[in-house]
Amino acid sequence: MELKQEIVPSTWFELQDLLFTDSFNEKINRTRSPYIYRGLPKFDYQLKTSLIRLNGPFENLEFHLLRNFKKYSFSPDGNNKSDWEWLAIAQHHGLPTRLLDWTYSPYVALHFATAELNKYHKDGVIWALNYENLKNYLPDKLQSKLNQIGSNSFTIDMLDELYQNISELSQEKTDFVVAFEPASIDDRIVNQYAIFTFMSHANAILNQWLIDKPDLYFRIRIPAEMKWEIRDKLDQVNINERVLFPGMDGLSKWLSRHYSPNDSKSKKFSNTKINHL
Repeated sequence: MELKQEIVPSTWFELQDLLFTDSFNEKINRTRSPYIYRGLPKFDYQLKTSLIRLNGPFENLEFHLLRNFKKYSFSPDGNNKSDWEWLAIAQHHGLPTRLLDWTYSPYVALHFATAELNKYHKDGVIWALNYENLKNYLPDKLQSKLNQIGSNSFTIDMLDELYQNISELSQEKTDFVVAFEPASIDDRIVNQYAIFTFMSHANAILNQWLIDKPDLYFRIRIPAEMKWEIRDKLDQVNINERVLFPGMDGLSKWLSRHYSPNDSKSKKFSNTKINHL
């Protein structure tokens, strides 16, 4: 189908088609999407990293944030970890970094677009990024490494062969985006089918870089009036906090949301029992 940069579904069935846009790979006769996905609860949210959202001189803060994370973290093999491994671990545990979280699963992205009940009056968004085509915008040495391995994304070891640390990467003169698949640190990484992107410079904002590159992305606008239907159907197919954040914290978030009434019909709940598990 011909892609538009912003597509708005009107039904659950239209949404399914959009989520699997161009997923069939004729070369191998299998479904293998070239896209990775990022879901956000508000349509106007930019693709800003947690580092940029700190405000201030974040380019200068990046080195010190990571340095102190290494220093204060307990890790028996800490001296054997590269910057890229530390960066993935830090992002995973909430440290502001230049990494952006993505997923290979459109349904996981849809979860994050509908997980915050206090934003159900706002349209959400799914960003779809063609990570296979990203390599066309990489410097030659990064392209060569991907072609040598036959991959569309980098691993920690591959990055470590090309750059000693993140400071060396930042010396590159051009802006580009790297798709980076972390190691399976824990069940959360695995269950969320996670992949990261980062830009060559800490102050670059991905959606601004994408503006003149329509071959790399499209967006699905999630209408606010569809969020409750989407949320309930995702829960029914077991895409929820209990699965994506294994442990007591995820379980508590899931149960809290599961038993929250639909505000648009909240008056009816005063005389109606909620369906229990």
